Amino acid sequence: MQKNYYAKNLNARRLYDVYQTKCPEVKAYFDAEISFVKNRLNGTEQVLEMGAGYGRIMKELASNCKSIIGVDISGDNVAFGQDYLYDMPNAELIVMDVHKIEPGTFESSFDAVLCLQNALSSMKVEPFSFVDKVMALLAPGGSAWISSYSEKFWPHRLAWFQEQAEKGLLGEIDLEQTKDGVIVCKDGFRAVTHSQEQLSEIGRASGYPYKVQEVNESSVFLLITKE
Repeated sequence: MQKNYYAKNLNARRLYDVYQTKCPEVKAYFDAEISFVKNRLNGTEQVLEMGAGYGRIMKELASNCKSIIGVDISGDNVAFGQDYLYDMPNAELIVMDVHKIEPGTFESSFDAVLCLQNALSSMKVEPFSFVDKVMALLAPGGSAWISSYSEKFWPHRLAWFQEQAEKGLLGEIDLEQTKDGVIVCKDGFRAVTHSQEQLSEIGRASGYPYKVQEVNESSVFLLITKE
C-alpha cells in the first residue's frame, strides 16, 4: 500500500463520501464511537485528534471541549475541513505528518489525545513507539483514546468497504486476501485492525494505567491515563 494513500487517493470530498454510507450498522458504529468520547468530556479539555481527516469527529466533539486541534497529512483534507468546520471557532485543523510529531511540537500539552476510527491502521504507525509519543503530549491526568474495530463488526465493516469500492472510492476488494480483520484492495490499499488483546498489550507496554472496552459491539477502545 502507498504510505500516503489517504493523502493521495482518499481525501477531501472522496473521504467525505466514504461516510455517506447506506449501511445502518455502520452509521450506528459512527454514532456510538463518537458518543463514547463525547459523553466523557466535561467541556474544559484541550483535545488533539491524530489523523483527523476533514474534521468529521472534531465537529461532533467541539461543543463538548474547550478546544480541539486536528492534524492530518493531507492538505486537501485540511482545506476541505476548514469549510466543514467554519462554524466551530474552537476547532483548528492543520497539516502535519504524525510520524514527525515530537514533544515540543505544540505550545501546550493536551488533556486528551484521540486516535479514533482505526487510526493506528490508517496512519501506518508502529503502535508501541507511537503511543509513547502520544503520552508525552498529554498533561498529567490526561488520557489517550485509541479505537479499532470489534471482531463482531467484521461483516458490517466488510460490507461498508465493498460499498466504498462500488462507489469507486477504493479499488476492488481482493476477497482472497481479505480476512481475519484485514481488508486488502487490488489497488494496494490495506487496512488492519488491532484486537482487544493487542490493545491490552499496547496499554501494558505504556507503563500507565489503562483499560480496554468494547463499545456497541462495533469498536474497541484502549484508554490510557497519564497518572
